[in-house]
Amino acid sequence: MNISEFAKEAGVSVSAVSRYFNDGYLSADKREKIEAALERTGYMPSYSARTMRTKVTKLVGVILPKLSSESISRITEGISEVLGEEGFELLLINTANDCSREISSLELFRQNRVDGVILLASVFTELHRSLLSKMRVPAVIVGQKLKGFNCVCHNDFGAAYAMTKLMLEKGAVRPGFIGANPDDNAAGRDRRLGFEKALSDFGVPVQEKFMEIAKFNMDSGYEKARHIFAGRERPDALFCATDNIAAGAMLWCREQGIRIPDDVMIGGIGDSRMGKLLYVPLSSVHLHYKTAGMEGARMLLSEMRDGSEVRRILQLEYDVIERESTMRI
Repeated sequence: MNISEFAKEAGVSVSAVSRYFNDGYLSADKREKIEAALERTGYMPSYSARTMRTKVTKLVGVILPKLSSESISRITEGISEVLGEEGFELLLINTANDCSREISSLELFRQNRVDGVILLASVFTELHRSLLSKMRVPAVIVGQKLKGFNCVCHNDFGAAYAMTKLMLEKGAVRPGFIGANPDDNAAGRDRRLGFEKALSDFGVPVQEKFMEIAKFNMDSGYEKARHIFAGRERPDALFCATDNIAAGAMLWCREQGIRIPDDVMIGGIGDSRMGKLLYVPLSSVHLHYKTAGMEGARMLLSEMRDGSEVRRILQLEYDVIERESTMRI
């Protein structure tokens, strides 16, 4: 769909559409018509056509949920490696997992001159969608899948299924689960669904008393493990949505004299460096974080050059890395 076709669909002039995307003056009636048509069609003007009238800055905005995460640093390294080779500099914003700061950061990059935006977010709202649909430059989402936008994501469902299946095949009959925020579609929802599907396929019931939701850190994993193991009946396997959560759970088990993997097998996701160095090395699923960053950067470059109106979702696969924490004899 070109701009003339979109203007006809919206019932306004081509110049009105142009003013909308360049933040020019528009009556409230025309703005409402254009926004309604955007919702119906998902139309976005060609970036290559717009950049013919503007100066390229060689700057890309990258919005990060936190700086301390190993996975985020790997993704950022991949982004920097690809864009650096093309002469781009990165403008990094750390939102500290604050949704309102993600929104303000998107608005900042929408109003100021950058050539593209890469967004790493855990939870998406309608306001995220609205701002992303109005970006003047190409935007790529890394780490999540959002229909109608360019995304690079992981097979979180498959990763959780595979790790849970590994422990079930080794004889687990009372698996426990420490997950993440269910509003996070990747680490929260999809990893829980993968865990539950593995249990269903093996005919093992989900036991709510062994199910907890943690924050993305060791302290929370420690506390949630304490809750799960508080009863008379204890799980004989524990799937954790991240390696950090798993590390906290393992610390609690060590303090209580619960043997890993003899008494309980534990597996995580992320294949972190820390997991390899724990007192019992952690079985984990390797997600290709650096590759995700590189592919996100390449997708952004492609959008900058070609201005395609077709949105793509690239899903990366995973590798199960078994270590001593699940090697039950």
